[in-house]
Amino acid sequence: MNSLQPADKAIIAEGLTRRFGDRLAVDRVSFTVGRGEIFGFLGPNGAGKSTTARMLTGFIPSTDGKVFIAGYDIAKHPSAARRHIGVVPEEANVYADLTVWQNLMLMAELHGVAKAVRTAHGNTLLESFDLAARAGQKGRQLSKGLRQRLMLCMALVSEPDILFLDEPTSGLDVASARRIREVILQMNRERGMTVFITTHNMDEAEQLCHRVAIIDKGILAAIDTPAALRNRVEIRRSVEVHFKESMVKPEDILLPPGTTTVPIGDGFRIFGPEPGHIAQDIAMQATAHGLHIESINTLAPTLEEVFVSITGGPHGRN
Repeated sequence: MNSLQPADKAIIAEGLTRRFGDRLAVDRVSFTVGRGEIFGFLGPNGAGKSTTARMLTGFIPSTDGKVFIAGYDIAKHPSAARRHIGVVPEEANVYADLTVWQNLMLMAELHGVAKAVRTAHGNTLLESFDLAARAGQKGRQLSKGLRQRLMLCMALVSEPDILFLDEPTSGLDVASARRIREVILQMNRERGMTVFITTHNMDEAEQLCHRVAIIDKGILAAIDTPAALRNRVEIRRSVEVHFKESMVKPEDILLPPGTTTVPIGDGFRIFGPEPGHIAQDIAMQATAHGLHIESINTLAPTLEEVFVSITGGPHGRN
């Protein structure tokens, strides 16, 4: 292990750059991921999200810059670095002619897991992912959601320190997506596993991640906790109010300068930097005009609104 690398960092990217011919896909991206952290990596279509993840896992080399995994330079010590990681690609590439159990045991053998250990750990994983009853089914018989669960089992059977997930719940049914998120949180909480997750699902990132990074046009645009990123977009803070009276219009309420109003059903949403004061003004004016408020809530900006604000457009898939 490189003794110069901080022991509390599971992943270190230093000036990571990737060119494809004349196209600069990733431009000097630098960040660290702490041990035991769930780290989200977000970006619009073509932003360099997946390219960065592939460099981090050693699937493609960087044009410039360095990657350290568990202290190992992945370019100089690829085998040592890869012993610490498990990877789940977006497409569940299980072996169609092998059973669920055979897929799992094959992956364990490839990672050199002892027979007794892989048998015990394999059974535990299948139980955790509700796959035990399907151990004898072949890969081709599984739905996409079940294949994705099996891929996670295959990535976890070697008990890696760091798990890389590429769009882990994309296109899955609600039950499978929820189960995968539950197991990710469980592995992180109980084993301190570091998780690096690329996703276009803003709700998922907010539920799972301790910190998120946003990449746009190959450049790291922001990196922070979801709460801190939301606080950067003060103008997107808002108040949502609904009235018992169905004909109330935004112009019926005198609002402070600098606010923006959007009608919503029997009420409206007002965007402004001081939602608490806005809510008080609305309540006072409603009383003065004889209007009855059904509900009134102050809302922080969502992570998706932060994403759109930073990247200048709706999120897409990489």
